[in-house]
Amino acid sequence: MMKLSVIIPCFNSAKFLGQQLEALAQQEWSESWEVILADNGSTDDSIAIARRYQHKFSHLRIVDASAIPGAAYARNVGAKVAKGELLAFCDADDEVAPGWIAAMGEALSRYEFVAGRLEREKLNEPWLRKSRIAAQTNKLSTFPCAPNLKRANSCNFGLQRSLFKEIGGFDESLIRLEDFDLCLKVQIAGKELHFIPEALVYYRYRPTLTAVYKQAVHSCEAEILLFKKYQSLGIFSLPIKKTIPSIGVLVKCLVQIRDKSQLAKFIQNLGCYVGYKRGIIKYQYQT
Repeated sequence: MMKLSVIIPCFNSAKFLGQQLEALAQQEWSESWEVILADNGSTDDSIAIARRYQHKFSHLRIVDASAIPGAAYARNVGAKVAKGELLAFCDADDEVAPGWIAAMGEALSRYEFVAGRLEREKLNEPWLRKSRIAAQTNKLSTFPCAPNLKRANSCNFGLQRSLFKEIGGFDESLIRLEDFDLCLKVQIAGKELHFIPEALVYYRYRPTLTAVYKQAVHSCEAEILLFKKYQSLGIFSLPIKKTIPSIGVLVKCLVQIRDKSQLAKFIQNLGCYVGYKRGIIKYQYQT
Protein backbone atom coordinates (compact mmCIF):
# COMPACT_ATOMS: atom_id res chain seq x y z
CA MET A 1 0.00 0.00 0.00
CA MET A 2 1.25 3.48 -0.89
CA LYS A 3 2.13 5.52 2.19
CA LEU A 4 2.68 9.05 0.88
CA SER A 5 1.50 10.95 -2.20
CA VAL A 6 3.26 14.16 -3.24
CA ILE A 7 0.94 16.42 -5.26
CA ILE A 8 2.27 19.18 -7.53
CA PRO A 9 -0.14 21.55 -9.34
CA CYS A 10 1.34 22.68 -12.62
CA PHE A 11 0.51 25.43 -15.09
CA ASN A 12 3.11 26.50 -17.66
CA SER A 13 5.97 25.67 -15.30
CA ALA A 14 8.48 24.46 -17.89
CA LYS A 15 11.15 26.94 -16.76
CA PHE A 16 11.52 25.46 -13.27
CA LEU A 17 9.69 22.11 -13.25
CA GLY A 18 12.77 20.06 -14.11
CA GLN A 19 14.62 21.47 -11.11
CA GLN A 20 11.81 20.43 -8.78
CA LEU A 21 11.44 16.97 -10.27
CA GLU A 22 15.20 16.39 -10.11
CA ALA A 23 15.16 17.31 -6.42
CA LEU A 24 12.28 14.91 -5.79
CA ALA A 25 13.99 12.14 -7.74
CA GLN A 26 16.91 12.30 -5.29
CA GLN A 27 14.69 11.79 -2.22
CA GLU A 28 14.81 8.62 -0.15
CA TRP A 29 12.42 7.19 2.41
CA SER A 30 11.93 3.74 3.85
CA GLU A 31 8.19 3.79 3.05
CA SER A 32 6.54 3.80 -0.39
CA TRP A 33 5.71 7.14 -2.01
CA GLU A 34 4.57 8.60 -5.31
CA VAL A 35 4.57 11.91 -7.14
CA ILE A 36 1.47 13.22 -8.93
CA LEU A 37 1.78 16.13 -11.34
CA ALA A 38 -1.68 17.66 -11.73
CA ASP A 39 -1.53 19.71 -14.94
CA ASN A 40 -3.93 22.65 -14.99
CA GLY A 41 -3.91 23.11 -18.76
CA SER A 42 -0.29 23.95 -19.55
CA THR A 43 0.46 25.14 -23.07
CA ASP A 44 4.25 25.11 -22.76
CA ASP A 45 6.63 22.13 -22.47
CA SER A 46 5.68 21.21 -18.89
CA ILE A 47 4.20 17.82 -19.80
CA ALA A 48 7.11 16.90 -22.06
CA ILE A 49 9.58 17.79 -19.32
CA ALA A 50 7.68 15.73 -16.75
CA ARG A 51 7.66 12.71 -19.06
CA ARG A 52 11.42 12.93 -19.40
CA TYR A 53 11.71 12.42 -15.65
CA GLN A 54 9.37 9.43 -15.33
CA HIS A 55 12.19 6.91 -15.60
CA LYS A 56 13.81 8.42 -12.50
CA PHE A 57 10.84 7.60 -10.27
CA SER A 58 9.29 4.36 -9.18
CA HIS A 59 5.95 6.16 -9.22
CA LEU A 60 5.39 9.41 -11.12
CA ARG A 61 2.00 10.10 -12.64
CA ILE A 62 0.85 12.99 -14.81
CA VAL A 63 -2.87 13.67 -14.54
CA ASP A 64 -5.14 16.05 -16.44
CA ALA A 65 -6.50 18.77 -14.15
CA SER A 66 -7.50 21.31 -16.79
CA ALA A 67 -11.29 21.35 -16.42
CA ILE A 68 -11.27 24.31 -13.99
CA PRO A 69 -8.56 27.00 -13.85
CA GLY A 70 -6.71 27.30 -10.57
CA ALA A 71 -4.30 25.49 -8.29
CA ALA A 72 -7.11 24.54 -5.89
CA TYR A 73 -8.79 22.38 -8.51
CA ALA A 74 -5.48 20.89 -9.63
CA ARG A 75 -4.57 19.93 -6.07
CA ASN A 76 -8.00 18.40 -5.49
CA VAL A 77 -7.69 16.32 -8.66
CA GLY A 78 -4.28 15.14 -7.52
CA ALA A 79 -5.61 14.23 -4.09
CA LYS A 80 -8.55 12.36 -5.60
CA VAL A 81 -6.33 10.01 -7.61
CA ALA A 82 -3.62 9.74 -4.95
CA LYS A 83 -2.99 6.27 -3.54
CA GLY A 84 -1.27 7.40 -0.33
CA GLU A 85 -2.92 7.80 3.05
CA LEU A 86 -0.72 10.88 3.58
CA LEU A 87 -0.86 13.86 1.20
CA ALA A 88 2.06 16.28 0.82
CA PHE A 89 1.91 19.37 -1.37
CA CYS A 90 4.68 21.33 -3.07
CA ASP A 91 4.89 23.65 -6.09
CA ALA A 92 6.41 23.25 -9.54
CA ASP A 93 8.60 26.37 -9.34
CA ASP A 94 10.27 25.68 -5.98
CA GLU A 95 12.76 23.01 -4.94
CA VAL A 96 12.44 20.53 -2.09
CA ALA A 97 15.58 20.11 0.00
CA PRO A 98 17.26 16.75 0.67
CA GLY A 99 15.29 14.76 3.24
CA TRP A 100 11.99 16.52 2.54
CA ILE A 101 10.03 13.37 1.70
CA ALA A 102 11.21 11.55 4.82
CA ALA A 103 10.55 14.55 7.05
CA MET A 104 7.03 15.05 5.69
CA GLY A 105 6.23 11.36 5.78
CA GLU A 106 7.40 10.88 9.35
CA ALA A 107 5.65 14.03 10.57
CA LEU A 108 2.36 13.15 8.85
CA SER A 109 2.50 9.74 10.47
CA ARG A 110 2.23 11.56 13.81
CA TYR A 111 0.16 14.66 13.06
CA GLU A 112 -2.92 15.34 10.93
CA PHE A 113 -1.54 18.58 9.47
CA VAL A 114 2.09 19.65 9.09
CA ALA A 115 3.91 22.51 7.39
CA GLY A 116 7.61 22.79 6.70
CA ARG A 117 10.22 25.53 6.61
CA LEU A 118 10.81 27.89 3.68
CA GLU A 119 14.35 28.94 2.73
CA ARG A 120 14.77 31.99 0.49
CA GLU A 121 18.53 32.30 0.01
CA LYS A 122 19.15 29.74 -2.73
CA LEU A 123 16.65 30.73 -5.43
CA ASN A 124 16.33 34.51 -5.02
CA GLU A 125 18.55 37.49 -5.71
CA PRO A 126 19.68 39.56 -2.67
CA TRP A 127 17.58 42.65 -3.58
CA LEU A 128 14.46 40.52 -3.71
CA ARG A 129 15.12 38.74 -0.41
CA LYS A 130 15.81 42.04 1.32
CA SER A 131 12.48 43.49 0.22
CA ARG A 132 10.29 40.72 1.61
CA ILE A 133 9.27 39.49 5.04
CA ALA A 134 10.50 35.92 5.46
CA ALA A 135 7.38 34.07 6.67
CA GLN A 136 7.31 30.37 7.61
CA THR A 137 11.03 30.33 8.38
CA ASN A 138 11.19 29.57 12.10
CA LYS A 139 7.48 29.22 12.81
CA LEU A 140 4.11 29.53 11.12
CA SER A 141 2.77 33.02 10.53
CA THR A 142 -0.68 34.14 11.64
CA PHE A 143 -3.52 36.02 10.00
CA PRO A 144 -3.08 39.80 10.43
CA CYS A 145 -6.62 40.19 11.73
CA ALA A 146 -6.66 36.92 13.68
CA PRO A 147 -3.36 36.54 15.56
CA ASN A 148 -4.59 33.35 17.21
CA LEU A 149 -5.00 31.55 13.87
CA LYS A 150 -2.02 30.12 11.98
CA ARG A 151 -1.51 29.92 8.24
CA ALA A 152 0.87 27.98 6.00
CA ASN A 153 1.84 27.99 2.34
CA SER A 154 0.77 25.03 0.21
CA CYS A 155 4.22 24.90 -1.36
CA ASN A 156 5.26 23.03 1.78
CA PHE A 157 2.48 21.43 3.79
CA GLY A 158 0.64 18.15 4.09
CA LEU A 159 -2.44 16.49 5.57
CA GLN A 160 -3.58 13.04 6.41
CA ARG A 161 -6.07 11.97 3.75
CA SER A 162 -8.83 11.55 6.34
CA LEU A 163 -8.55 15.20 7.42
CA PHE A 164 -8.39 16.39 3.82
CA LYS A 165 -11.69 14.62 3.13
CA GLU A 166 -13.24 15.83 6.37
CA ILE A 167 -12.73 19.52 5.51
CA GLY A 168 -13.62 19.09 1.84
CA GLY A 169 -10.21 19.75 0.34
CA PHE A 170 -9.37 23.07 -1.33
CA ASP A 171 -12.11 25.57 -2.15
CA GLU A 172 -12.13 25.61 -5.95
CA SER A 173 -14.01 28.91 -6.06
CA LEU A 174 -10.85 30.63 -4.79
CA ILE A 175 -8.25 31.41 -7.46
CA ARG A 176 -5.78 32.57 -4.81
CA LEU A 177 -5.17 32.02 -1.08
CA GLU A 178 -6.86 28.63 -1.24
CA ASP A 179 -4.06 27.35 1.02
CA PHE A 180 -4.81 29.94 3.72
CA ASP A 181 -8.49 29.06 3.38
CA LEU A 182 -7.68 25.40 3.94
CA CYS A 183 -5.68 26.30 7.04
CA LEU A 184 -8.71 28.13 8.41
CA LYS A 185 -10.93 25.12 7.76
CA VAL A 186 -8.49 22.83 9.55
CA GLN A 187 -8.48 25.04 12.64
CA ILE A 188 -12.24 25.59 12.59
CA ALA A 189 -12.49 21.78 12.64
CA GLY A 190 -10.52 21.85 15.89
CA LYS A 191 -7.22 20.59 14.48
CA GLU A 192 -3.74 21.98 15.02
CA LEU A 193 -1.16 23.10 12.46
CA HIS A 194 2.27 21.65 13.32
CA PHE A 195 5.48 23.32 12.12
CA ILE A 196 8.19 20.86 11.02
CA PRO A 197 11.52 22.67 10.41
CA GLU A 198 13.18 19.50 9.07
CA ALA A 199 10.85 19.59 6.03
CA LEU A 200 12.66 22.29 4.05
CA VAL A 201 11.70 23.80 0.70
CA TYR A 202 13.76 26.32 -1.25
CA TYR A 203 11.17 28.98 -2.05
CA ARG A 204 11.16 31.16 -5.16
CA TYR A 205 9.79 34.70 -5.17
CA ARG A 206 8.31 36.40 -8.22
CA PRO A 207 11.51 37.58 -9.95
CA THR A 208 10.51 40.98 -11.44
CA LEU A 209 9.10 44.23 -10.07
CA THR A 210 6.04 43.90 -12.29
CA ALA A 211 5.39 40.41 -10.96
CA VAL A 212 5.87 41.60 -7.37
CA TYR A 213 3.21 44.29 -7.89
CA LYS A 214 0.72 41.97 -9.59
CA GLN A 215 1.09 39.31 -6.92
CA ALA A 216 0.50 41.87 -4.15
CA VAL A 217 -2.61 43.24 -5.87
CA HIS A 218 -4.14 39.83 -6.56
CA SER A 219 -3.29 38.36 -3.15
CA CYS A 220 -4.67 41.29 -1.16
CA GLU A 221 -7.81 41.42 -3.28
CA ALA A 222 -8.27 37.70 -2.61
CA GLU A 223 -7.72 38.28 1.11
CA ILE A 224 -10.83 40.48 1.19
CA LEU A 225 -12.86 37.62 -0.32
CA LEU A 226 -11.43 35.27 2.28
CA PHE A 227 -12.38 37.64 5.08
CA LYS A 228 -15.87 37.98 3.70
CA LYS A 229 -16.27 34.21 3.52
CA TYR A 230 -15.62 33.84 7.26
CA GLN A 231 -16.94 37.19 8.48
CA SER A 232 -20.10 35.70 9.98
CA LEU A 233 -18.08 33.32 12.19
CA GLY A 234 -16.47 36.18 14.05
CA ILE A 235 -13.00 34.59 13.98
CA PHE A 236 -11.22 37.78 12.93
CA SER A 237 -10.56 39.80 16.06
CA LEU A 238 -9.21 42.91 14.30
CA PRO A 239 -10.78 44.97 11.48
CA ILE A 240 -9.40 44.52 7.96
CA LYS A 241 -8.49 48.22 7.79
CA LYS A 242 -5.69 47.48 10.27
CA THR A 243 -3.86 45.50 7.56
CA ILE A 244 -4.18 48.03 4.72
CA PRO A 245 -1.03 50.12 4.22
CA SER A 246 -1.82 53.77 4.91
CA ILE A 247 -0.96 56.64 2.59
CA GLY A 248 1.62 57.60 5.21
CA VAL A 249 3.30 54.22 4.96
CA LEU A 250 3.38 54.47 1.17
CA VAL A 251 4.90 57.95 1.30
CA LYS A 252 7.49 56.80 3.85
CA CYS A 253 8.47 53.87 1.63
CA LEU A 254 8.62 56.15 -1.40
CA VAL A 255 10.99 58.70 0.12
CA GLN A 256 13.23 55.95 1.48
CA ILE A 257 13.93 54.43 -1.93
CA ARG A 258 17.69 54.22 -2.41
CA ASP A 259 18.10 50.85 -4.10
CA LYS A 260 16.16 48.13 -5.89
CA SER A 261 15.13 46.33 -2.69
CA GLN A 262 13.53 49.50 -1.30
CA LEU A 263 11.81 50.09 -4.64
CA ALA A 264 10.46 46.54 -4.51
CA LYS A 265 9.19 47.11 -0.97
CA PHE A 266 7.36 50.26 -2.08
CA ILE A 267 5.87 48.48 -5.09
CA GLN A 268 4.67 45.62 -2.90
CA ASN A 269 3.03 48.01 -0.41
CA LEU A 270 1.42 49.91 -3.27
CA GLY A 271 0.11 46.65 -4.70
CA CYS A 272 -1.33 45.69 -1.31
CA TYR A 273 -3.04 49.07 -1.00
CA VAL A 274 -4.58 48.79 -4.47
CA GLY A 275 -5.54 45.14 -3.94
CA TYR A 276 -7.28 45.73 -0.62
CA LYS A 277 -9.18 48.75 -1.90
CA ARG A 278 -10.19 46.91 -5.07
CA GLY A 279 -11.29 43.86 -3.09
CA ILE A 280 -13.43 45.91 -0.71
CA ILE A 281 -15.29 47.43 -3.66
CA LYS A 282 -15.48 44.24 -5.73
CA TYR A 283 -16.75 42.03 -2.92
CA GLN A 284 -18.73 44.76 -1.13
CA TYR A 285 -16.91 44.05 2.10
CA GLN A 286 -18.14 46.06 5.09
CA THR A 287 -15.14 47.24 7.12
